[in-house]
Amino acid sequence: MSNAADLLIQTLANCGVDTIYGLPGDGINGIMEAIRTHPDKMRFIQVRHEESAAFMATAHAKLTGRLGCCLATSGPGGVHLLNGLYDAKGDGAAVIAITGLPYHDLIDTYTQQDVDQSRLFADVAVYSTRVMSAAHVENVVTLACRSALSKRGVAHLSIPVDVQEEKLEEAEPSARNKPHHTSVVAAEGMQLPQLDQVKRAAEVLNSASRVAILAGRGAAGAQEELLRTADLLGAPIIKALLGKAVVPDTHPLTTGGIGLLGTRPSHEAMEQCDALLIVGSTFPYIEYYPKPGQARVVQIDCDAARIGLRAPAEVGLVGDARAVLEMLNAQLQRKQSREFLQRAQDGMREWRRVLRESAMADQHPMKPGRAAIELSERLADDAIVAWDSGHNTGLCARYIDAVGEQIFFGSGMMASMGCAVPYAIAAALLHPQRQVVAFVGDGGLSMLLGELATIVRYGLSIKVVVIKNNTLGQIKWEQMMFLGNPEYECDLQPIDFAAVADAMGIKGYRVVLPEDCGYVLEQALSHPGPALVEMNVDPNEPLLPPKRVAKYADNMEHALAQGTPGAHEIRQSLQEQPSRSMLQS
Repeated sequence: MSNAADLLIQTLANCGVDTIYGLPGDGINGIMEAIRTHPDKMRFIQVRHEESAAFMATAHAKLTGRLGCCLATSGPGGVHLLNGLYDAKGDGAAVIAITGLPYHDLIDTYTQQDVDQSRLFADVAVYSTRVMSAAHVENVVTLACRSALSKRGVAHLSIPVDVQEEKLEEAEPSARNKPHHTSVVAAEGMQLPQLDQVKRAAEVLNSASRVAILAGRGAAGAQEELLRTADLLGAPIIKALLGKAVVPDTHPLTTGGIGLLGTRPSHEAMEQCDALLIVGSTFPYIEYYPKPGQARVVQIDCDAARIGLRAPAEVGLVGDARAVLEMLNAQLQRKQSREFLQRAQDGMREWRRVLRESAMADQHPMKPGRAAIELSERLADDAIVAWDSGHNTGLCARYIDAVGEQIFFGSGMMASMGCAVPYAIAAALLHPQRQVVAFVGDGGLSMLLGELATIVRYGLSIKVVVIKNNTLGQIKWEQMMFLGNPEYECDLQPIDFAAVADAMGIKGYRVVLPEDCGYVLEQALSHPGPALVEMNVDPNEPLLPPKRVAKYADNMEHALAQGTPGAHEIRQSLQEQPSRSMLQS
């Protein structure tokens, strides 16, 4: 005899959900039983923390374009989901979250774990509701799934524990609630701008002499068209972090990233351009865009609300990036002068030379960039790399080249620490034949350290590369650069991550000497099971913007003079490459 939980699982499956990430709890026992008894419909992945379940569902959605799904019990379980769900909201990932509730007739009576989940999820979700009975399930589940997919966001359903086990034949539908009146049919179409808008955009770009392109994750799948646009306009492609793999980092038409984690040539192209084409990006740091009045802006985005969000767009083209670029390219005139592009390319060659030569020095302690470069050179052409948030993100952005069919992803707008290992787990479950690497810092890894056990539980051959500097590196440098304050409470109690990995059933490696870095990485990457490499790096090499910002430089000196620990070593590092080049105007 079917009940509400059985119908929930059946309807989720009909909507394309095949995996649920979560942690059992007494507030969802009915749903867990429905998953157990429907193994042909649903796979359940047990996590060690509900936050990880939400991260995994978000990663699942980002990698597949389909619904990600996470499940948590009532009260604290649902609360734990929120951070990972805000990651989905920020980056436009379609996720459905399901939470339990107390018995329906004890809700809002101060019973145990009595949290109003519908109100709690109201901000993060595009659709959030409470399931009232078994007769309500099909209606709201299909609507929740459609809402998440159509609005590229989070949908949430909370289900009282007794309603989960309510028999379908015992649930009395209202007179207007006819059985099976809902639909789960896919209903997607391609939106395109009007031709006169495309012609206006082309006029702006054709009349400019120094065009730059800012490409984000929304340009994924449009690589050929984007490169054609850049070639026609003689425009360097500047990449937001989420667009790292949109075109290969080694391609001559790109100058890599932008912002604090970006490159000097990208920074200079933004400073000097007289027109900017933004493709699928809402890169949030406004200070790195052209100054007001400097450049005419054309923006392509699938979401009309994001046109003009960061820079004042003169023309907005709403639609799929690939299709819109095809239309635009047909209207563009090839620029004869390649001076602007060539200057950016010359700058990029010098930038890459400085980064590599400084990082590869046999210096002790090891330069942080060396760990990233040595990994970059050993990644498979179809590797999936999950980055975490912190100092390690900058190393990934600057020193690891996206090439071939590689995928790079992480928490974008939310920039949440702790995301990389859960992301890697979802990637390895979806693509068991591909190389999957979690590139993390010691701070982020320690937040959700228990998920190393999840890697072992499911036999995933994930490689975890830990940048260990025993500090919250990015926060340390932000305290000093942004405010001129001495570093405070950023040092971390050291953890022997290689030993922890071994204790959890993961092969642990440790790198201390720079000359051992490449060899140890080769050993770890070729290991047939999961492996973790602890990279002990110099904690005193700062995370600097690619070009001198006078305020930051002054703040840094003030912070050092005020008694920042390790001030002498930091000053020495500032005189070395790559810091020396980054402090130049």
